[in-house]
Amino acid sequence: MRAPGAGRRRVLAVVAALGVVTALATRRPPRGVAGGSVPRDGARGTHRPGAEEGAAPGGSGSAEKADVVADTAGDARAERPAPAPRLWDWAELLRVSALFTVPGDALAGAAATGRGPGRGTFLAIGSSLCLYHAGMALNDWADRDEDAADRPHRPLPSGRISPVAALTAAGGLTAAGLALAARAGRAPLALATTLAVTVWAYDLRLKHTAGGPAAMAAARALDLVLGATATRPRALGAALPHAALLGAHTYAVTTVSRHETRGGSSTAPLAALVTTTAIAAVTTDATRTPRLPRASARPPSATARHGAGGGRPGRPAPGTERPPALPHVMTALASTVYAATALTPFLHAALNPSPLLTQRAVGGGIRAMIPLQAALAARCGSGASAAAVLALGPVARRVARKVSPT
Repeated sequence: MRAPGAGRRRVLAVVAALGVVTALATRRPPRGVAGGSVPRDGARGTHRPGAEEGAAPGGSGSAEKADVVADTAGDARAERPAPAPRLWDWAELLRVSALFTVPGDALAGAAATGRGPGRGTFLAIGSSLCLYHAGMALNDWADRDEDAADRPHRPLPSGRISPVAALTAAGGLTAAGLALAARAGRAPLALATTLAVTVWAYDLRLKHTAGGPAAMAAARALDLVLGATATRPRALGAALPHAALLGAHTYAVTTVSRHETRGGSSTAPLAALVTTTAIAAVTTDATRTPRLPRASARPPSATARHGAGGGRPGRPAPGTERPPALPHVMTALASTVYAATALTPFLHAALNPSPLLTQRAVGGGIRAMIPLQAALAARCGSGASAAAVLALGPVARRVARKVSPT
């Protein structure tokens, strides 16, 4: 039997690991080392003799010497290999600021099963992180021509990462995600495979079609169910209501994101505003959430010692205790943070659908997934998981200032 605090310690360990990895990945390179600091005409700091001395036109001395030196420097630059991508470039390609929205899917799914997070839950988190970042790399590979016109600063169009490297990373991360899911069991592997197919279909085919938002919503919903089945293999039905809520939020955000480069649509952010308001109202009402009975830690002999009720003298029988206050407090807090994070940027984008405000609305919608996941976990009585997920929000906001989540 797992120790009472084992699940909480594992959650805290995952949060700490995410913080360390992100701190290392988002360290900006020192000034003067960035790839954009190289002058257009060649290697940095190259001195061309005769350029400043004002050599006379047609002179055969210093002018010829300058040409020879310049040609030699040009040959050396041509033979010099291209600089390898830095860790910062990969952090930008993989959107490390958005990785904080991933662990909450599995933790919310685990809470829906009525069990605390276990080994399978954290395997599902690892699988989800791999598949999510595979989708980020594949997205930029598929949109490299479009980004060359709209976002030339991105790693692929700027040449900091090659398309082959991005596609290879997408394939490798997908394989790693499926391998982790396989260790959690057959049901998680089946869901992870379906999730991987959905991600690749979205990036390569469905993104610019009418089915794009639905595919992205399905991917998020599958991710939550993946965490549920990895925790309890036959808990698919228990996780579906929360998967539907998370999918509805994802659908709304994805619809807005289709206009983030050019703006001009008030309908999408207005619809997202209505959807977010409805979801916030549902998650706030924790009294209507069905909770599965948690397994009692009392051994079977306790029933014989203390009577048919199984309780100690002076204590209520199991199942009649008042629910703990932490989940109710966390539900109200997380729902409030969710509404505050998503509603304001959606309202601004609806009133003024400029590209800047639309991008901010998308960023706010992505960050709002964290308090939404916390509210879903708290509604099932998992206050500790909700608190751990909610703690990721401020970190995600801080990292988003360095690496854009979109």
